[in-house]
This record gives sequence, structure tokens and C-alpha cells, in this order.
Amino acid sequence: MSNPFSYIFSCLFVLLAHSTMLFNVYFNGSYTDEHQVFVIAAAVIGLDIVYFFLMLFFRQHTYNVDFMLILILNMSNIFQSCFGAVEFDHRHYITSLAALLASRVGYHVCRNHKWIQKQKVFIWIGIGLLAAVIFAFTGSRSMWITFEKFSIQPSEFMKILLILACATSITEQQNKHTVLGFSIVWENVILFFIAAGICLLQWWCRDLGSIPTFMAIYAAGFLLRICYPKAKFSRKTLFIAAGAVLLAGLVALHFAPDYVRARVFVNIWDDTEGDGFQQSRALIAIAEGGWFGKGPGKGALSGVFAHDSDIVFASVCEEWGLLFALMSVLMILILLSAPLFNPPRSYYHGTMAAGVCAAFTAQMALNIFGSCNLIPFTGVTIPFISTGGSSMAASGFMAGMLIAAQSPEFHKPGKKKTTKSKPGSSTKTAAGRSAKTASKSGTRSKTKKKPASSGRRAAV
Repeated sequence: MSNPFSYIFSCLFVLLAHSTMLFNVYFNGSYTDEHQVFVIAAAVIGLDIVYFFLMLFFRQHTYNVDFMLILILNMSNIFQSCFGAVEFDHRHYITSLAALLASRVGYHVCRNHKWIQKQKVFIWIGIGLLAAVIFAFTGSRSMWITFEKFSIQPSEFMKILLILACATSITEQQNKHTVLGFSIVWENVILFFIAAGICLLQWWCRDLGSIPTFMAIYAAGFLLRICYPKAKFSRKTLFIAAGAVLLAGLVALHFAPDYVRARVFVNIWDDTEGDGFQQSRALIAIAEGGWFGKGPGKGALSGVFAHDSDIVFASVCEEWGLLFALMSVLMILILLSAPLFNPPRSYYHGTMAAGVCAAFTAQMALNIFGSCNLIPFTGVTIPFISTGGSSMAASGFMAGMLIAAQSPEFHKPGKKKTTKSKPGSSTKTAAGRSAKTASKSGTRSKTKKKPASSGRRAAV
């Protein structure tokens, strides 16, 4: 560890932030048994200390993403344990541990750009297999695979594969082929059809709210292709791409299900018991919470469906205040801005970090603006803050991608093989080299003296 003082300061900052939240729960929270507060405090502070100790064994260039990740995850554990009443939410705590484990897996899988680029075809195959699993096991146009005690949302893991598909094909931009007057990179065509197929799959699953997230990931990869050296995208190609996106949006709106079009044009205050139920209750909760909130466990939004996932921003605003809700969003933005402090060292890592930032930003915007009735309600979660095992695991893996972008692995060039020489041969070769250099210097000196001698003979 290069700077132990910054490490200790970061540890103290995270502990202070969580301790302040726990003191607020103890003095202002709504609970009947103090034991629940102590359980939450022990779980949160204990996880902080254990993770700080484990970080000492992480071989990385920087640890800012790790500190921000543990800060946000334990903030989320405190939030989820206080909605409606102060009681330790062990299920969300387990998914937080899964997110931390997934971040380490994502870091080790994505740090070596040469290795992961060789797996490009397998990433494409993985997208196809995951799509087949969704078709086969989610039931009648659903987005969930349900088991006895839990359920999985496979589309969350599709985000990881799409980011890797965009990142692993970024270096192929100079392999162009002319077709009908257009310069085409075949991998860009393949990637376009992959992104379009994923969006169609989400439409089939009635998960239209996640389509903007996949479009944001693909858009980030496309923009970095434009910025790639000697990519030289023509204006004609860019205008055609923009027109295709606009046309696809209009077609999607025309063929959207009735409930989607109803959400787009609904007035929530005229239909507070129907399509506008969740958004109207969310706005009321945000207004009642004010800047500093009612207090942990004192919110009424906990009786509304998806209060801890799809409208979690409004739930945090009601109990903790709009100021604290905005601060929690700011923490996620700081985590995403980590590549700005320590820029990625390859186009692969840069594209991967841009895809993660695009996915997280799109999800936060859809959740927050949907809760505030600025856009139609989409049902998208906020990374790390909302509950949900699939979302937490996928978000943790993508956080590991950010860590890999800051601490990449580059193999050192191998040492040249040296042949063993016989004793005495080194002296002979050295003598031969010195003789060659002496002969070369002698010839150079002779050639330099020739013009002088010719001049003297002319003078005589």
C-alpha cells in the first residue's frame, strides 16, 4: 500500500458516516426493541471492519471504488432496515455480501484486456444462451425465473455481457470493408444486431423500463467507436444511425402495450387509485419528508408496493429527507467518477468503464425522475440502494469492472533467452569486436585525411 495515511483516513470517514446514520436511527427512529438497533449497528460496523481488513490483501493500484462501494452498501443496509419500522433486513444484507463478492469476481475477470478479448466469441454465445434461458424459463412473457423461495431476473446479467461485447470489439475499428459505398466494420454490425435483439427480448418480456439502460450502454460504446483513432465515421453513417434510432423509438411507442401508453399520457392526480397510484404516493411522501425527513421507521410509503425497489428514492426522502437522498445519489456518482481520477490505460478498459457509467446513470435517472413524475414510471431500480438479489449481484460485478479499469493487468514482455557460451569465447568475441571497431575508426580517419592531402598537392 503506497499511502497508508489515506487508507486510514478513508476507513475513518466510512465508519463515521455509518455511525452518524446509526445514531440517527437510535435517537430519532421508530422501534419498540432497542435490540434491533444494536443488531443493525453490529452488522454494519462489523462488515466495515472485516472488509477494511480484507482490502489489505487486495493487490490494486487504488482503492477508491472499494471504499465508495462499502460506504454505499452499508448505507443501503441501514435504509432497508428502517422502511416502515426499524428491523434488521437480513435478506438485503446477504445480497450486499453477494455484491461485494461479485465485485471481486468482476475485477479478476475483466482486468486482463488481452485475455478477455480472446473470449469475445464466448461472450456473444453467452448472450444467446441467456436469451434462450429467458425464453424457456421465464414463463408467459415474464422477466423473472421463479423458484420456491427466491426468483432471478436474468436481464440484469445481460447488461454485463453487453458491456463486455462493446468493450472487446473496440479495437477492430480499423478493419473496414466497403459495401455499397459504405465503410463497414463487421463487428459493429454484429454488435448492432446484438443490442437490437436484446431490446426486442426486453419488449417481449414486458420489461420496457430496462430498454433505455441497454440503449445507453450501446450508445456509450458507439460514441467511443467514433473517438477511436482512425475510425473516421462519415457524417452519412451518423445521420443514418440517428434516423434509425428515432424511427425505432416511434415504432416502439406505436406498438407499445396499452398500459405503457396509458402511463405515458396519464395524469396521476386524476387516477390516484389506478395508473397514478405509485407516483402520486411517492410525490406525497417526498413532500411530507421535506429536507430532513420524518425519521427512520416513521414513513407511510412502506405500505405501497415496490417501496423498497422501484420507488426507493421516495422512501428515502420520506424517512431521511431530500437532502440525505440526494447525498446518497451523489455517493453513487462519485463512485462512477472514479475513472476520471485514475483514467483507464487501454481502450478496452475505457469502453468498459463508460458502459458501466452509462448503465448506472440511466438506471438512477429512470428511478428518480419516475418517482418525481418527470417521466413515466418505469420500475427500474437504483444500483445498490434498491432491494433485489439479481440487481445487487449484477451491480457488484459492474463495480468490479470499474476497479479493473483502474487497476488493469499488463503482462511484462518476456526476457530474451541467452545462450550459454564456452569459457574463453567471450574474450574472443570482445577482442573481435574491438578489432572491428578499430578498423572502422581507421578507415574513417583515412577518408577524412584525403581531402587535405589533395589540397596540398594542388597548392604545390
